[in-house]
Amino acid sequence: MRKALRLRRLSRPRDDKYLFVPLDHSVSDGPVVPRDRWNGLVDAVVVGGADGIIVHKGRVRTIDPAALGGCALVVHLSAGTAHMADTNAKVLVGDVEEAVRLGADAVSVHVNIGSDTEGRQLTDFGVVAKACDYWNLPLIAMVYPRGPRIVDPNAPALLAHVVNIAVDLGADIVKTNLALPAERMAEVVASCPIPVIVAGGPATGGSPVAHARTAMAVGCAGLAVGRRVFTSPTPMTLVAELASIVHEDPGADLVRAVTGVVASS
Repeated sequence: MRKALRLRRLSRPRDDKYLFVPLDHSVSDGPVVPRDRWNGLVDAVVVGGADGIIVHKGRVRTIDPAALGGCALVVHLSAGTAHMADTNAKVLVGDVEEAVRLGADAVSVHVNIGSDTEGRQLTDFGVVAKACDYWNLPLIAMVYPRGPRIVDPNAPALLAHVVNIAVDLGADIVKTNLALPAERMAEVVASCPIPVIVAGGPATGGSPVAHARTAMAVGCAGLAVGRRVFTSPTPMTLVAELASIVHEDPGADLVRAVTGVVASS
């Protein structure tokens, strides 16, 4: 029951739709924003209407709990850097008990199916899932077809396999790629008994708003958009636009309000 309550808190309008903003990229690629812009970025994400913010355990200490308001805190437990010999490898750098002590509403893990270290990553997934059951903490699995054995990371049949791996190993929500052609993502969603959310799309080219509309139109339960948000010149406006699409109507007034604030500032 307690896990069900926490799952409900991951959706601010309580409609079982989700907009998460991952800001864990500082481990893999370097600083997300300069230090003096960090608090402003967090405020923009929260006020814009994100359902949850995803960070590593140490970064939690830099966030004022009062700043989160109704936005959930998700602690990411997996890591790997762009300088590793195998950039598709992920290792556990935290555990569920630590996340509980930090006040997390959920945790997330990353698994790359098709990578050279897939077996180790699946083992870690199982360890985290067991601990999440013990602590009644929701688990978001970021599972991608990614590695030397993957020919097409957007193939619908492959993505259906990937999301069902997440189901079978104990995830409550799974994040993966959007299928191509996009309309076939409906098949992936239909194959999966837990909510499927998609990544925010390529960092260059294409509108994140159009990407969000496509994802929701084919039945996805939401999105996890990080880089497109923190590199945006107006992150609050972008988050508000995405929230209005994910939650259909509840964010529309917020989009107009936020846009007005930005325009007048």
